[in-house]
Amino acid sequence: MTDWKNIIWSMNALSKEIANLQYLAIFYVINSPPFPPPEKSIIGMMEFSLFGIPYVSTGADICGFFQDAEYEMCARWMQLGAFYPFSRNHNTIGTKRQDPVSWNATFVNLSRSVLETRYTLLPYLYTLMYKAHVEGSTVVRPLLHEFVSDWVTWDIDGQFLLGPAFLVSPVLEPVSRGPLNLLDVKVSQSGYKDPNNLSFKEIKIFGTQEPSNVTVKHNGVLIQTSPKVTYDYNLKVAVITEIDLVLGEAYTVEWTLTTRDEEKIDCYPDEQGVSADNCIARGCVWEESSSPGVPFCYFVNDLYSVSNVQYHSDGASADISLKSSVESNAFPSTPVNPLCLQVTYHKNEMLQFKIYDPNNSRYEVPVPLNLPGVPASSPESRLYEVSIGENPFGVVIRRKSTGAVIWDSQLLGFLFNDLFIRISTRLPSAYLYGFGETEHTAFRRDLNWHTWGMFSRDQPPGYKMNSYGVHPYYMGLEEDGSAHGVLLLNSNAMGKPVPWLPHLCAPLILYSFRMCLTSQPSELKTVMGSDVIGRPVMVPYWSLGFQLCRYGYENDTEIANLYDDMVAAQIPYVSSQCWGLVLGPHTHPGVSVSGLLSEIFSPSLLMEDCLMFSGSDSCTCWGRALPDFSTFALVERPFQQLRGWLLLFVNGAVPAGCTDPILNHPPYMPHLESRGTGLNSKTLCMESEQILPDGSRVRHYDVHNLYGWSQTRPTYEAVQEVTGQRGIVITRSTFPSSGRWGGHWLGDNTAAWDQLRKSIIGMMEFSLFGIPYTGADICGFFQDAEYEMCARWTQLGAFYPFSRNHNTIGTKRQDPVSWNATFVNLSRSVLETRYTLLPYLYTLMYKAHVEGSTVVRPLLHEFVSDRVTWDIDGQFLLGPAFLVSPVLEPNAREVTAYFPEARWYDYYTGADVNAKAQWKVLPAPLDYINLHVRGGYILPWQEPALNTNQSRQNPLGLIIALDENKEAKGELFWDDGDTRDTVANNVYILCEFSVIQNRLDVKVSQSGYKDPNNLTFKEIKIFGTQEPSNVTVKHNDVLSQMSPRITYDYNLKVAVITEIDLVLGEAYTVEWTLTTRDEEKIDCYPDEQGVSADSCIARGCVWEESSSPGVPFCYFVNDLYSVSNVQYHSDGASADISLKSSVEANAFPSTPVNPLRLQVTYHKNEMLQFKIYDPNNSRYEVPVPLNLPGVPASSPESRLYEVSIGENPFGVVIRRKSTGAVIWDSQLLGFLFNDLFIRISTRLPSAYLYGFGETEHTAFRRDLNWHTWGMFSRDQPPGYKMNSYGVHPYYMGLEEDGSAHGVLLLNSNAMDVTFQPTPALTYRTTGGVLDFYVFLGPTPELVTQQYTEVIGRPVMVPYWSLGFQLCRYGYENDTEIANLYDDMVAAQIPYDVQYSDIDYMERQLDFTFSPKFAGLPALIQRLRGDGMRVILILDPAISGNETQPYPAFTRGVEDDVFIKYPNGGGIVWGKVWPDYPDVVVNSSLDWDSQVEQYRAYAAFPDFFRNSTVSWWKREIQEMYTNPQNPEKSLKFDGLWIDMNEPASFVNGAVPAGCTDTTLNHPPYMPHLESRGTGLSSKTLCMESEQILPDGSHVRHYDVHSLYGWSQTRPTYEAVQEVTGQRGIVITRSTFPSSGRWGGHWLGDNTAAWDQLRKSIIGMMEFSLFGIPYTGADICGFFQDAEYEMCARWMQLGAFYPFSRNHNTEGTKRQDPVSWNATFVNLSRSVLETRYTLLPYLYTLMHKAHVEGSTVVRPLLHEFVSDRVTWDIDGQFLLGPAFLVSPVLEPNAREVTAYFPEARWYDYYTGVDINARGEWKVLPAPLDHINLHVRGGYILPWQEPALNTNQSRQKFLGFKVALDDEGTAEGWLFWDDGQSIDTYEQGLYYLANFSASQNTLQSHIVFNNYISDANPLNLGYIEIWGVSSVSITSVSITLSNMDVTPIFSQDPATQVCDQ
Repeated sequence: MTDWKNIIWSMNALSKEIANLQYLAIFYVINSPPFPPPEKSIIGMMEFSLFGIPYVSTGADICGFFQDAEYEMCARWMQLGAFYPFSRNHNTIGTKRQDPVSWNATFVNLSRSVLETRYTLLPYLYTLMYKAHVEGSTVVRPLLHEFVSDWVTWDIDGQFLLGPAFLVSPVLEPVSRGPLNLLDVKVSQSGYKDPNNLSFKEIKIFGTQEPSNVTVKHNGVLIQTSPKVTYDYNLKVAVITEIDLVLGEAYTVEWTLTTRDEEKIDCYPDEQGVSADNCIARGCVWEESSSPGVPFCYFVNDLYSVSNVQYHSDGASADISLKSSVESNAFPSTPVNPLCLQVTYHKNEMLQFKIYDPNNSRYEVPVPLNLPGVPASSPESRLYEVSIGENPFGVVIRRKSTGAVIWDSQLLGFLFNDLFIRISTRLPSAYLYGFGETEHTAFRRDLNWHTWGMFSRDQPPGYKMNSYGVHPYYMGLEEDGSAHGVLLLNSNAMGKPVPWLPHLCAPLILYSFRMCLTSQPSELKTVMGSDVIGRPVMVPYWSLGFQLCRYGYENDTEIANLYDDMVAAQIPYVSSQCWGLVLGPHTHPGVSVSGLLSEIFSPSLLMEDCLMFSGSDSCTCWGRALPDFSTFALVERPFQQLRGWLLLFVNGAVPAGCTDPILNHPPYMPHLESRGTGLNSKTLCMESEQILPDGSRVRHYDVHNLYGWSQTRPTYEAVQEVTGQRGIVITRSTFPSSGRWGGHWLGDNTAAWDQLRKSIIGMMEFSLFGIPYTGADICGFFQDAEYEMCARWTQLGAFYPFSRNHNTIGTKRQDPVSWNATFVNLSRSVLETRYTLLPYLYTLMYKAHVEGSTVVRPLLHEFVSDRVTWDIDGQFLLGPAFLVSPVLEPNAREVTAYFPEARWYDYYTGADVNAKAQWKVLPAPLDYINLHVRGGYILPWQEPALNTNQSRQNPLGLIIALDENKEAKGELFWDDGDTRDTVANNVYILCEFSVIQNRLDVKVSQSGYKDPNNLTFKEIKIFGTQEPSNVTVKHNDVLSQMSPRITYDYNLKVAVITEIDLVLGEAYTVEWTLTTRDEEKIDCYPDEQGVSADSCIARGCVWEESSSPGVPFCYFVNDLYSVSNVQYHSDGASADISLKSSVEANAFPSTPVNPLRLQVTYHKNEMLQFKIYDPNNSRYEVPVPLNLPGVPASSPESRLYEVSIGENPFGVVIRRKSTGAVIWDSQLLGFLFNDLFIRISTRLPSAYLYGFGETEHTAFRRDLNWHTWGMFSRDQPPGYKMNSYGVHPYYMGLEEDGSAHGVLLLNSNAMDVTFQPTPALTYRTTGGVLDFYVFLGPTPELVTQQYTEVIGRPVMVPYWSLGFQLCRYGYENDTEIANLYDDMVAAQIPYDVQYSDIDYMERQLDFTFSPKFAGLPALIQRLRGDGMRVILILDPAISGNETQPYPAFTRGVEDDVFIKYPNGGGIVWGKVWPDYPDVVVNSSLDWDSQVEQYRAYAAFPDFFRNSTVSWWKREIQEMYTNPQNPEKSLKFDGLWIDMNEPASFVNGAVPAGCTDTTLNHPPYMPHLESRGTGLSSKTLCMESEQILPDGSHVRHYDVHSLYGWSQTRPTYEAVQEVTGQRGIVITRSTFPSSGRWGGHWLGDNTAAWDQLRKSIIGMMEFSLFGIPYTGADICGFFQDAEYEMCARWMQLGAFYPFSRNHNTEGTKRQDPVSWNATFVNLSRSVLETRYTLLPYLYTLMHKAHVEGSTVVRPLLHEFVSDRVTWDIDGQFLLGPAFLVSPVLEPNAREVTAYFPEARWYDYYTGVDINARGEWKVLPAPLDHINLHVRGGYILPWQEPALNTNQSRQKFLGFKVALDDEGTAEGWLFWDDGQSIDTYEQGLYYLANFSASQNTLQSHIVFNNYISDANPLNLGYIEIWGVSSVSITSVSITLSNMDVTPIFSQDPATQVCDQ
């Protein structure tokens, strides 16, 4: 094969080396062989130059002789060969051509170019040949021939000179494209040809880097394809498509691998910087990048091979060898070879792997670790699995449970040299924490190309400056929140670049990694601390007090005065100062030899080699004698504080300096602050020698970072030995395990705001490092502190474990009493809080000491499932329960704090903050820090005092913060606070507290200490509780004679129990009962038969009579269910619910269903569903189709809600994330799921709730003061609390901030809902399941849109249906209707639709018409000819008693369409309107007698059945066409379906009645109008059977309320099918989604003023229900209408979407022409206004149809920020802009109207009324209704006419109502007004209109309707609110033509007309 190898060998004749690849399979992928060193490409020529043959054979066959040449290689060879003396392209027989013109135009061009260069230089080359001939000089000349003094040239053979002056530097490898990979397809047998011409179309490559530059060769010939590559970086999967590899033919597919910037491992991080040459010298790739941080020089080759890989039960091992290459010596220092890898599985959760020199001993860190003597893990229990990778070498550690790779060092760049070792690993996520001690700007490390050095140094905190300590440890999070920790036990100078975490280390002797795996970050410290590096020290109690220090006290008097001032100010603190400073600077470990040596160390210690000596000449490093603490032979004087860092003010030593330049400035110098000066900067010489306890000698170079560590332990031991007490040591320099003996302060910080914030990061990092006793110098060490910053720092520092105010000499004082009285007060306040919580903090220190847990705790440790916490470092927890949210910025008086998923209480007040998994802005005045307690925890506390000695004598208390399950737990550790080893010696008390079910248990698990002060708990605070009462105390289970006192705050829900004495160290039980306030009582016995004390108690409930109306006497106190298996996942949540075993479980109506299942589904970001059902048995579910995503389409970050499942009691809690408002909380007692009785209660976020229908309400907002409303469809005219025609178990609720939500219970069984002032509501239903849908809005209008998106958008009504309509039950004949029509036309009153009620039928039989209406068909034709429309009524009931043919019934029987009894029973007969044939009705009889004697048996079609739908449509079709008598056809335009609840005039059935007592009168009978008679009252028997479209059988009991719903759709479809037009259906009975096919009128109302007002409420409710086409019977249905009332109703009804005047028989006429001329005039006027506005109204109907928005719109929908609107139901908007303010009371000639904050114009005059956010009294004479237009909107309008057919031909106009900014906007939708699906078919016009800057513009959104042939003409423009400045001109631009219209302006009214 001709390949790149052959370009390297210059002479074919010389080498004849051919790369023969051995193919092992037909299909396989190989890498091209490693390229031989590029020098060989030119070696031959240079050698023959030496041999004296400058031309003959001095040149290779360009592009190779054997095998086909590859394109790129041949191109490069052409470039090189152009400068061979002998330049020839030559190849053999059987290979493809390779001459320059055999390739392509590109090849031709490059060949031409390079050969022209050669030819240009031929005179020079010819001269060189002459010189060779006469002088023997070389032509091809090695660089060393010219530059022999430059040693570098001695090794260069990849470049050459032509003569002395022309340098050639060719490309000799395909490195520019990356490593070449290829797939060879060979055909070893080709005896078959597939007839389908199969080809390979796709190649998937698993486990690859990203491929690029894919080429395909067919039989060695490059083919012109353009393969497409897609690549998944996460899966490492590539897919190559757009190829055609024919089956049975040979191919080669080649590609190169792309190294992404972020994957490049720096090959040259050296101090001196990198160049292309020194990069390539290391065998690396040089590629410059414009991206910051990306290394230009990166690895592409592995340097090591792996062998002898062994896996065994306790670990694994391997041998590692350096590959032979010239690059292996190009890295700093000398290679160590071979190496050994040893992996040890120490524990199931911890392993170690170590890479070391097996042949030579190297320095290892002498820090003792707690490791098992023998590995103690088992294969089945290990959390990890390990593999050893070989190409490249690496260790891969994978978490078994998830498969997450948590360590993967199979990256290039591993190196192990004597003084330079490096290893890289991939990380499982970008969330990494740790590595210290360096200052970080965030707790989470920034992985965007940063390098951090680690080498202990006297370096105050500064960005990227290596500081006092060294902690090569990190914690990493995996994508699922699992955590792991990694410790590199290495004490040499090192650096850590990211993103791929290569540790670049100076002299690192071995890699010894310890890795711990846990499922929670909070467990890591336990694992790492207890099992490996050692437990943190147990600090004395007093050390948790506040501390003061200052470098610069003049004398002890100054300290004494400070103490007196602090005491006088009553500020708590530990009266201890930096007493070590009395000795001046000699308290440092560096000891002055000149005077105080003998005072610090005895002479004998000097003789015992306690000073450090130089390794070279054993002379002391003078200046300061530095103790070698590694001998542990020092006996120290006690210091309260020791600075354990190695500090010198010179570099290395004086006077002579250091002697070993390599150690002091090693070959690789890490990225340290001293990188330019060396490791000995500000410290000792690295060759200095120290002696370990075992006598072995080590270089300071190796143990420098251990100096502070080595000092800490002897110091701590000395403190304890000389004081006899526990004591404390604070050290500045630390290393892993320093925390076993000391605490740490964060160094000499600066008085700056950024240092304030970073102190939290530092504490959290040292929590990871196992040093919990830590803190920063409060207010800063350097520079003068600023007042506000110091105040905020004092607040924050009060919650540092080590809380000390400390600053340096020369700065102003900053202690609390150095400022002013305000500062004193805030300091006292926050420190008293600290001292109050010291028992809790001390317990945390104990837990750290015995378990290794953290004290300062990042939020992610407790809430790792919440990814928001992964980045939070401006807040922290103390332990698991105490949240600190400080102010960290200047001038801030509020703070934005995050509250993870839990219950959180304000520490100061105990109030629930109502925030879960959300950010919340909190007030933060200067004297305040926000502190919160987590629900579920108990915090011990103690009354504060001036110091801990005094406070420890004060009474104790408990804060009990209850969680959602009303539970909490906590602990208290107590000892004398001072004595050594109290834990080890069991001389302590450990109390364990728990609260469950209103019982506090105080248990004592350790009682080895008796407090001398006889401490007792005197007070218990309980957060988040109901009011407790009847508190009893038991001491060791014996009732105590205490009389506890309770105070309770109802608003805060905080109880305080006092007058108790619970002795510390003794066991107690405190029990209480909860007092349930009246408004919180959930009715336990709402049953029909009433409640008694006995029946109440039998249900396990409490009987307590109340004098307050509505309050239940019997209420729940116990939960009946338990919850288990709670699961949360990305798309929802679930839980199992089980009935607890109790005698009360069967005391409720019906049979329990057990177990249950809860399923929560996050369908959308703004919508979720939760469903409670029987998982084992199928139950009826509502067969109404909803529009739900096939797969949940929400994301955690975008969801508006969060859900939690409460367990005690069971409940679902839904919280709005943005505000924390709980919008659903069913964690209330009383949940029950029985077969025929299901109940659930929920708290409401406010008292503002709207919806639930269909029942008559006195207000739009529901009254929550103990009202119960039934829902079960019934033929019931509107009446207070009477369940009426439809059922809508849906409501919209407002939250306190005005956010809105909606809740649908998809359940069609008989039910009721009870509202109570908690606020709360209770659902009780008689079957089915609980299937809730919650919509998050957050605006009211959005809630409706979201709701209708799910249930279906409203129907698009025809234009004519918006016209005025007339109807009357009681027309005598068609002549009466004709006369009415003529009178209306004569009076010029617009109207469009004429009805006929059941009068037109023969004996009220569907699909017939009476002889009295014989002229009706002709009348209909006449009306339609005049542009009018006709709607006829149909009832569902079909007479079964006809003596003459009645096809509707007979065909119905044939088609089996009627509802029957179950189990093959017959038709269920009722009685409705049809009369028996051949009878004369005696109307003087009472109603029941008439029904009994005259009404026929009626059958009820089952509209669920497919056969019924077909039958119904056929009957409607025949009514419309009447094939037998076409002249009798009734050409209706719409249908009105009535009586479809279904209504019957008998209860149940005739003749026999109903058979199933349980179903017709279920165990729980809801609060319905028929409660006394049962569910079958005025309807069918509940056992009646219906059949769904899928053939399943259902009881009428379950689907009764769906009857009207099931009739509406087939009726609407029939109307459209028979008329061929859009049509309309008006239905009486509705259910959610009925609006998709029909409109609704508000039923058979009464001619009364209250019904006038309530019609507005009804319309607004049906707006919520998704049925915008609605309205009431104008002037009332029942009773005679009164003149004034009817006039006012005509005015109001003119703005109903469905505007119809309708009344019943026997009442007087009330149509507009039935009164007088005045009535005619006011009717005409107001209806002309309606018709004028129809374009606007029609556009609103379109918006409702496509967006789900409301038409009749409550004011709160547009102005929800104005709480006044929340209660307004006497006015309404049409859409967003048209305000209707009717008169609703008799004798009124003015109306008080509210005008929200906007600009409002009088509709009639266009004048701004100057009312905003206020009530205004408006004149309202009888002929006037107040109408107003909102500024900012444009209303399209049209000249009115007698009907819409005429008005649609008139001119269009715009009313432009400008807002305050002079802008306005509006829409116009227009189509033919009657065709079906014009929007869906694109047959419409839609435009947006906008006005601003004196310009009105039209923006056509879509137009496929209006044209020149079908114009819509604009005739008028009114502009309201123009300035009073005179308008001089108006122009209109249309199609680039300017038109000058006529206009007028009224400056007084600011109205301009055009």
